[in-house]
Amino acid sequence: MTASPLARAAAKRRPRPAARPDGWVLLAAWGPCGYAPVAPGTFGTLGAIPLYLALSRLSAGAYLLTLFAFAALAVYAAERAGKYWGIADASQIVVDEVAGYLLTLALVPFSWPAALAGFVLFRIFDVLKPWPASALDRVKNGFGVVMDDLAAGVYAWAALQALRLLGVLP
Repeated sequence: MTASPLARAAAKRRPRPAARPDGWVLLAAWGPCGYAPVAPGTFGTLGAIPLYLALSRLSAGAYLLTLFAFAALAVYAAERAGKYWGIADASQIVVDEVAGYLLTLALVPFSWPAALAGFVLFRIFDVLKPWPASALDRVKNGFGVVMDDLAAGVYAWAALQALRLLGVLP
């Protein structure tokens, strides 16, 4: 018998481990965002907006360097959190959404319309998972957890650039 979507969601959200979460687990949850009772990935992406606002003031090189460093930290945090939660892509792990959102808005001058469009586009591509995101999603470790969202971020970035070229966004 196939488990219902509700049963699968409950299995993905295992009970909290007895040990206290360390800083890596909290980073992977992006603070309270990963503990949202519904749609933690969406809350993780929302929680990335203030970080994008701060990073958007950096030069292009500094932004990209910071994005690369953040993605590396996200891989490690996701790996540690996956072991903590007992499932590689636990729903509480949302640092991958943060990294994907930051990639979506890489080299995009800050504006609220761009930040909102980037949010919507990233969530769409994160849910749809076009190849290679779908292939990376099957890699059940910290690398796969983060890389599938970075792949979705590339698609969202391209769509955002198309909107900018069409004059829809500043």
